Amino acid sequence: MSPTDMTGAARMFADRMATRRSVREFSPDPVPEAVIEAAVRAAATAPSGANLQPWRFVVVTDPARKRRLREAAEAEEREFYSHRAPAEWLETIAPIGTDWRKPFLETAPVVIVVFEVHQGPHSPKPYYVKESVGIAVGVLIAALHHAGLATLTHTPSPMRFLNEVCERPAEERPYLVMPVGHPAADAHVPDLARKPLSEVMVRR
Repeated sequence: MSPTDMTGAARMFADRMATRRSVREFSPDPVPEAVIEAAVRAAATAPSGANLQPWRFVVVTDPARKRRLREAAEAEEREFYSHRAPAEWLETIAPIGTDWRKPFLETAPVVIVVFEVHQGPHSPKPYYVKESVGIAVGVLIAALHHAGLATLTHTPSPMRFLNEVCERPAEERPYLVMPVGHPAADAHVPDLARKPLSEVMVRR
């Protein structure tokens, strides 16, 4: 590939990703299972410490399980927002308009729960787990956006209830919850500005 083609491809991808926004109101319309599988396959190509690939992607589509997930998450979030959340945090997220209510966990057609895989009976000791899983999630978000789907990265606190809801062993630790689907027709997306390149990139 020539330098011109490389630059064009990089700019095209950057422009495409610049259109990505987090969504909190989802349409219940189904999404093709093959799209989710391809996106997870892309995420699983991410680099990882010692190539141990310490991730698990639990794809939740069953309505009853999504309801359990929402109920458990809202119980934890209600406690967090009422008693544990620092005032600075609440002030920072005020423009986004989020609170303990998480209907998207039930309305989104797909919810992907990402787990870190730690040492256990059937898994060796991993290295750089959070870094590895974080990179994989970034690839997953990009792949789903490229396919025309919206996502949200949700991190209820604490998250251990996800092991029970998703029937995962103790050596798998919840990393985040990601609703996936099409935005609802009346979805409200805050007009949040991104920092310019001059503020995030430094040349030396």
